[in-house]
Amino acid sequence: MSARGDILAKLGTTAPPPGAADALLAGPVRPLVAGDLVATFLAALELPASGATHDRIADLADLPRAVGAYLDGHGLARAVYLPPDPRLAADWSGFTLSPAIAPNEPTVLAVARLGIAETGSLVFETGASAPMLPNFLGLHHIVMLPVAAVVAHLEDAALPGEQPRAHYWVTGVSGTTDIEGQYIRGAHGPRFLHVVLAG
Repeated sequence: MSARGDILAKLGTTAPPPGAADALLAGPVRPLVAGDLVATFLAALELPASGATHDRIADLADLPRAVGAYLDGHGLARAVYLPPDPRLAADWSGFTLSPAIAPNEPTVLAVARLGIAETGSLVFETGASAPMLPNFLGLHHIVMLPVAAVVAHLEDAALPGEQPRAHYWVTGVSGTTDIEGQYIRGAHGPRFLHVVLAG
């Protein structure tokens, strides 16, 4: 018996058949997203690994109502950090809007540039109207995503037109496991992610 065979025998296993590695590398091609992109996106978004929730609105004028309903449902004050994005201009009366972000900000509102149906991912860009830091400091991350901005696959996420200084992807809330195997949600960013689909 070869040295490798002897080691495998001690481990109680056998060598894989010839060509097994090639078969794994060839693997099945992932299924292409077909049909309703929004339904596929929401299904991926709500997987336990993502831990996100969602709401739908007809147009951006309904955004304050949707944000208020989310905050009320979580027993939170109607206070939110609002980035200087002109798409978020609406009637925010009844809300306290934070002019600057602070560590442990309870609620942050942002706009995603794209949603990826295949993975439930959100693509953000940075810029004067879209600062990056707030999206990592808030406990509750509420994201407005236009329905028209949902694309099927990762490969479809090329950003057309003028490029932002940076862009980044978020797929659900962050989490980690401590030394005792206890899952900790929101370890490296927001603990709650809520997507409001507009349109």
